[in-house]
Amino acid sequence: MTKQLEGMSPVRHAMVTLGVILGMLMQLLDMTIANVALPHMQVSLGATQDEIDWVLTSYIVAAAIATPITGWLADRSGRKPLFIASIIAFVAASALCAVGQTIGQMVLFRTVQGVAGAFLVPLAQSTLLDINPPARRGRAMALFGAGVMVGPILGPMLGGWLTQQYDWRWVFLINVPVGAIAALLTWYSMPDTPRLKRRFDVSGFALLAIGLASLQLVLDRGSQLHWLASWQIGVGIAAAAGGLAMFIVHILKARRPLFDPRMFSDRNFTGGLIFMGVSGMMLFAGLSLLPPLLQDLLGYSTFDTGLLMAPRGAGTLVTMLVAGRLVGRVDTRILAGIGLGLLACASYQMSLFTLSMGQAPVIVSGVVQGIGLGLIFVPLNTVAFATLDARQRTAGTSLFNLARNIGGSTGISIMATLLTRNIRVGDAGLATSPARHATLLMHRQAAMAAYVDDFRLMTVLTLCTLPLLLLLQPLVRRESGGRMINYRTVMRCTEGR
Repeated sequence: MTKQLEGMSPVRHAMVTLGVILGMLMQLLDMTIANVALPHMQVSLGATQDEIDWVLTSYIVAAAIATPITGWLADRSGRKPLFIASIIAFVAASALCAVGQTIGQMVLFRTVQGVAGAFLVPLAQSTLLDINPPARRGRAMALFGAGVMVGPILGPMLGGWLTQQYDWRWVFLINVPVGAIAALLTWYSMPDTPRLKRRFDVSGFALLAIGLASLQLVLDRGSQLHWLASWQIGVGIAAAAGGLAMFIVHILKARRPLFDPRMFSDRNFTGGLIFMGVSGMMLFAGLSLLPPLLQDLLGYSTFDTGLLMAPRGAGTLVTMLVAGRLVGRVDTRILAGIGLGLLACASYQMSLFTLSMGQAPVIVSGVVQGIGLGLIFVPLNTVAFATLDARQRTAGTSLFNLARNIGGSTGISIMATLLTRNIRVGDAGLATSPARHATLLMHRQAAMAAYVDDFRLMTVLTLCTLPLLLLLQPLVRRESGGRMINYRTVMRCTEGR
């Protein structure tokens, strides 16, 4: 890879960057773009509410199962062939989703889409780390982070516009031209990696697949099935706990495990992994609460909701570009700490929302939250891979993205459960008030109070994550002799391994 980089022209470098960003953005958009089209799909396919929910669940579960084997597949086939094959399979599955006629077909095609898309984000991240010299990796992670953060925000807005202007099937057809451009760019310009024949850890993968699939099913459907009131959720929790516990024991004892346990001895990587899971929880929990609040309580359309949330993405994008230049000059823990403080401030601002507010509070809190996310994501992704062996990057990026997605599912599930419970409690309390005739108004008041309680909880939880910064080692530090060891020095040492 190093020899390939030495001869890479600026034009080719730009083509690789654009190709991998488009590929991963396509997958990230599909995490949320189909959500707003579900009611239209349900009518068109003649599905029940429970059946149509599997269009989302199948995608999430399939992606969770496939993500951990990204490193092994990249070693066996090479990163470039795997990336291109994943794009082709994702586009083909998207086209099949667009022409699907039954709910069974949709679930099957979404499963294929989830498996193919699972490899795109970690492969894009590891490629950007490899094609950029140490001094530019902060900026590379800024571009990567912009796609990761902005994609889920733009998804509902784009999906709502396509559904309203054309048809829900265009939500999937939009992937065809984007995927074609990404495949052509990466085929022409993306450098390949050496192949490495290593045995596939069947037992480890089976245990991890059982654990992750069960966990995602529990998180995705727990609120709908009232948690432990359902035997399915009880079985799922047992399977998740058992599968993941046995997997941990397995990788510690197996001769050739799915993941090299030595990578977890890297303090920055392990600390970053934990921090990413918690950050994903905060990020996706907030994103899941705002659309229903704006649409159901404040009466905004799907497209207008997307426009109101767009400043959040703009704030993230601008701040990431700035943070990419600050990494290596400012202690990454300071940047992440400021970002957490801004996230807590944004959550507190959202806890002051009212039914009579205008657009300004939504936009201002969104910009503050976006700035905070940018200050967290770039330093975190840079520091986590600064001292990790280059041979373990693809496996590491797959675990990083898995941690973010699991954290996001956990946050969404917790907030959805609390929201539903608090709305019911609020409805019961307001029902005893003298104004019984104002049923709708009372329900809206109870719902807003429930949202406010969730935002308050997010404020507290965000502040509680500050001690996790101690898990990370600084990339800028002064030694006893007064000599400054900065980020670039550390990265050069890593490259020399």
